[in-house]
Amino acid sequence: MKQKRMLKPGPIGVFDSGYGGLTILSEIQALMPEYDYCYLGDNSRAPYGSRSFEVVYEFTKQAVEALFDMGCNLVVLACNTASAKALRTIQQNDLPDIDPDKRVLGVIRPTAEIVGQVTKSRHVGIVGTVGTIQSGSYPLEINKFFPDIKVTGEACPMWVPLVENREYESEGADYFIKKNLDNILSKDPQIDTLILGCTHYPLLLDKIKRFLPGGVTALPQGGYIARSLQDYLHRHPDMDNVCTKGGATRYFTTESPEKFSEAATIFLHKEIEVKHITLE
Repeated sequence: MKQKRMLKPGPIGVFDSGYGGLTILSEIQALMPEYDYCYLGDNSRAPYGSRSFEVVYEFTKQAVEALFDMGCNLVVLACNTASAKALRTIQQNDLPDIDPDKRVLGVIRPTAEIVGQVTKSRHVGIVGTVGTIQSGSYPLEINKFFPDIKVTGEACPMWVPLVENREYESEGADYFIKKNLDNILSKDPQIDTLILGCTHYPLLLDKIKRFLPGGVTALPQGGYIARSLQDYLHRHPDMDNVCTKGGATRYFTTESPEKFSEAATIFLHKEIEVKHITLE
């Protein structure tokens, strides 16, 4: 029988195509501040939302391998597009060759698992990037757990640029948010739960709530992802034991570190030190 090798302890990796994953990271840090983290944003090639499955998969695989090279044994894809278009292929096809003892997790399944506890009407809406909506990943995952739930999607291509250009409190943001919410509710007026299927969208939460009718719950993902990760580590003590716990976080970007650091204050409300990395 092949003996299981011991992994060298390292930080938890968190990946996003850009800045949005910082909303997930901050929730994870708040719940589990004792762990070490490496955050990688592929900002030079963002956004991923409109890219093909093949390109998103290739870029995501490169990022996962980079985080593994930094010593991470567990990587969270804190990006809905990457989770929708790349996670399953990486888990099933690549991990056995890269390192069968390491793990990659996404953000769609943890969200799908809890939505049945929230919706009363069993009609759920999902707003996200074009890539996330076109992938059909949310209806697929939700219906695995709750076959009775009807899922309706709405692509919102303008929402991420509004956040990253600091226009999310403007009147222009009002127009696009109201337009997309009106669209999805016209497709299914019985929706009572709206999943914010993009990590940027929590910054739009106040406006989203303003334009949603009473009785519709907006569901940001961060808290659920954090609790799901905590539960995963409780259920997998072998993995927990190889996650270092020094309370430190390192940040990496494929773009300008200065630009990343400035933009990150939108999400983290603090200054951070960032290093440049090249993915290939």
